[in-house]
Amino acid sequence: MTDWWSERLPCPVAGIRDLAAERQQHLTKPPGSLGRLEALAVRMAALQGDPGPAVDPAAIVVFAGDHGVVAEGVSAFPQAVTVAMIRNFAVGGAAISVLARQNGADLRVVNCGTAQGHDDLDGVIVVDAGPGTANFCEGPAMTGEQLGVCLEAGR
Repeated sequence: MTDWWSERLPCPVAGIRDLAAERQQHLTKPPGSLGRLEALAVRMAALQGDPGPAVDPAAIVVFAGDHGVVAEGVSAFPQAVTVAMIRNFAVGGAAISVLARQNGADLRVVNCGTAQGHDDLDGVIVVDAGPGTANFCEGPAMTGEQLGVCLEAGR
């Protein structure tokens, strides 16, 4: 048995990709102005078999946590910022929170592990996957089990 996140996607429906790309050209916006979002919409259309793909109900899941590669000196901010960001997601002050509200999408915030501990906040799902990821310069950032726990929490 495989985990749901590793199952194969359905095959795209023949011809729908072209119809969806054509549809993008007729929407009221400059061609290509939505960047990768347009390509994603075309791919979703082909997978759904409909040139006008839909996500209903819409959900946005933010997986937040500290990363171990911070030990390499590559992070722009200290790890304490992660907890502040999670708090901002939860209280609705982050850009993604506003986008979710404006579009009627359910926003789920999953705290996958922070080195500085965490607050118990309404609307934040806390996962026991450790104090953030490991340093991927030294080995895998997460185990398959940790990944599964985090993804399942956001499902």
